[in-house]
Amino acid sequence: MSEEQVSTAPRQRSRAEADQLAAEFETSGLSRREFCRTHGLNVSTLDIYRKRLRQARSETPGASRWVAVDVASATPAADRAATSGLAVVLAKGRRIEVERGFDTATLEQLLSVLERN
Repeated sequence: MSEEQVSTAPRQRSRAEADQLAAEFETSGLSRREFCRTHGLNVSTLDIYRKRLRQARSETPGASRWVAVDVASATPAADRAATSGLAVVLAKGRRIEVERGFDTATLEQLLSVLERN
């Protein structure tokens, strides 16, 4: 085959390979674009792999997206009422904290940005 006849068709990956790439991306800490550049795939392909993996995980018997939450307080009830808010600890140590009366639109924008990466 001459150089002009070399196929540029996308590489076909097995389901296991695709799932592995999606899982590897989730723990990589890289942006989608950086990850795809280093692994030789299109961002849209990675998005398909990630969506398929999320669906498979949610369909797995016994799988749950709920997590245990420990509620602890070191401050008296009167102090808590004045400062009560919400804290969410995400993967990779990310933490989101909001105080009472926070702007929900800003939080929604933040979550949207985090979910894209």
